[in-house]
Amino acid sequence: MTTAISATGLRKSYGDKLVLDGIDLHVPVGKIFSLLGPNGAGKTTAVQILSTLIGADGGDVRVAGHDLATEPDAVRAAIGVTGQFSAVDNLLTGEENLLLMSDLHHLSRREGRSRAARLIERFDLTEAAKRPASTYSGGMRRKLDLAMGLVGNPRIVFLDEPTTGLDPRSRRAMWDIIRELVSDGVTIFLTTQYLEEADQLADRIALLDHGRIVALGTPAELKRLIPGGHVNLRFADATDLDAAVGALGETSYDAETFSLQVPGDGGVRSLRTILDRLDAVGVEPAELSVHTPDLDDVFLALTGRTDQPKAAHR
Repeated sequence: MTTAISATGLRKSYGDKLVLDGIDLHVPVGKIFSLLGPNGAGKTTAVQILSTLIGADGGDVRVAGHDLATEPDAVRAAIGVTGQFSAVDNLLTGEENLLLMSDLHHLSRREGRSRAARLIERFDLTEAAKRPASTYSGGMRRKLDLAMGLVGNPRIVFLDEPTTGLDPRSRRAMWDIIRELVSDGVTIFLTTQYLEEADQLADRIALLDHGRIVALGTPAELKRLIPGGHVNLRFADATDLDAAVGALGETSYDAETFSLQVPGDGGVRSLRTILDRLDAVGVEPAELSVHTPDLDDVFLALTGRTDQPKAAHR
């Protein structure tokens, strides 16, 4: 199996409100796929359908090789779900929460305790394992919530806003855990309000707006869809700068710093063209840097919405 999730023509309505308008999604095994979109775009509805929590109105969907409509139990056995609202029981200790999940997965007492112990160690919760979850910090609760979703040893994990409310250090710790899962072959389906998070983690991103996929690709590919990219070049002296301006045509330059700015998408082909033109006049830049639009620019340009996801705390 090379495709963890495959959805074609996925549709969902609530009364007269069309939430998902025939979207197509294909998520490779062992990758991080991020679904972005404005509030109300349909992200959570998509996750709820793919994780069998609600039914679709139409479309063909396979998750972990199983038909979502006819094999929902097999799908549930293959996935883990961590939502933006924690499933942690505050009255139980961290260990007890994990043992409860092992009971729900019908694991033997011995296997349940073994898995709980491994997850407690993996998520660095050993010192807090015997304490009530009500005493946990936000970052610890998120880690426990994700650990609970892994008790069943899922090969596909749905992470719906996994780092909402976390401080920068806790957020980056969660990123490390997510990358570690992927290195073990787990597929991650991520929705997030933090554009930097998707940029840092996702292999591919789909941008959902008004129930439709309006863009799909790697973070770099999406950024190249938006004009405004440029290459900054700095030269050793005014002579080289003048030669570069003559070779490259219409550019914005600064005579005091011997630098100029050339419009471009930052791709290999455009960079090669710039360097070939400079080489033809015997000029080599002292410094070169590429600037491309970020995901904020992509979001605003393609959705036209002002309620964009949040910029991550730095």
